[in-house]
Amino acid sequence: MGDSFTEGVGDRTKYLPNGVRGWADRVAERLAKAEEGWEYANLAIRSKRLRHVIAEQLEPALALEPTLITLYAGGNDILDFGTDMDVLMAQYEALVATLAGTGATLVLFTGFDIRVSALLEPLKKRNAAYNERVRELAAKYGAVLVDYWCFDALQDRRMWDADRLHMSKAGHKYVAAQVLDHLGVPHKISLKEWEPPSRMTLRDWERRQRRWVNDWVLPLFGRKLRGVTLGDNLSPRWPDPVKVPRKGGLKKLIEQAER
Repeated sequence: MGDSFTEGVGDRTKYLPNGVRGWADRVAERLAKAEEGWEYANLAIRSKRLRHVIAEQLEPALALEPTLITLYAGGNDILDFGTDMDVLMAQYEALVATLAGTGATLVLFTGFDIRVSALLEPLKKRNAAYNERVRELAAKYGAVLVDYWCFDALQDRRMWDADRLHMSKAGHKYVAAQVLDHLGVPHKISLKEWEPPSRMTLRDWERRQRRWVNDWVLPLFGRKLRGVTLGDNLSPRWPDPVKVPRKGGLKKLIEQAER
């Protein structure tokens, strides 16, 4: 359940729904390899606010009678003007309480404090408040906490997509490994060895900043002003449970459906 983080934005592929893969697909595939019979649904859609997750994803999720639930929601609310954090976290707790009440293993995430730009520094306090509350609620409701905020490996800019807000393929692989480790599920996900990132010249840095503002920041604020999001015309990637093949992964399901 959730938004772009769980949908898989940044981990591009032409073979899977919505053109992405992501850490959740990778976790589902490893679960299926470790124990046959796992079924997987992914209700997350990019740009969704917490209220949308509650209104659109909670009832379908409960209807599935899940044994494992992952939830990350609220990050987009933090980026919105005028968000009341007390109200937001009260709604978040109500959602967590409902999900915990199903008896399923519940996995929660803090938000990562990436230093995207000085433009977004005013949101840092909101993110810190969100993370502290998520930690408290994970302890209160017995949830598994993936403390995303603490992952030093994500400081490397290669872990992030061009928009600097969504993880790259490498970032999604890293988070998949972390989730599996927290669940005690064996896996062989590993990141390739990287050379230390090269230092940019001032000119390269300025060019990179200008491109980022033009390609991502201005369109983002433009959508906010128009009241539209990138997820408005999208459907959940896996709205109904699919039995994950032990060999071939989720891509195999698409290939079989196209035959």
